[in-house]
Amino acid sequence: MPIAWQVTIDCADPNRLVAFWCEALGYVPEPPPEGWTSWLDYWLAAGLPEEELEGADEGSGAIIDPDGRRPRIWFQQVPEPKSVKNRVHLDLKLTPGRSMPYAARRARVDAEVERLVGLGAGIAYTNAPEGADYYAVTLRDPEGNEFCIV
Repeated sequence: MPIAWQVTIDCADPNRLVAFWCEALGYVPEPPPEGWTSWLDYWLAAGLPEEELEGADEGSGAIIDPDGRRPRIWFQQVPEPKSVKNRVHLDLKLTPGRSMPYAARRARVDAEVERLVGLGAGIAYTNAPEGADYYAVTLRDPEGNEFCIV
């Protein structure tokens, strides 16, 4: 039997990251389970205490691929702030690699970087070694989580 899996990202404000990453990836907020009109109703029926559900009416904290091909991403609220570089990060691959001319790859990556910066990302650094046929940009989402555009 195949193993189901998701990507989980610790954060302070799940709703902020849900909005950013939906725009960045073309995902949608995860709808409530079938038969439920809201996540809040679902969790209350499951017995979770109301005081633990502040903001739960805004969603599950997860996003899904509307086509069902890519993994679910859950933004898990945690009390501690981000303090060091991520050990795991997402690479958003926008080009087919070296089968596309370098200038075209760079233009495609730069256009996406500009779009994501407009959504609230920040540029960490550009990875374009002198003389190499490689170009990528590392960004930070609105909470500082690193990800790459390649």
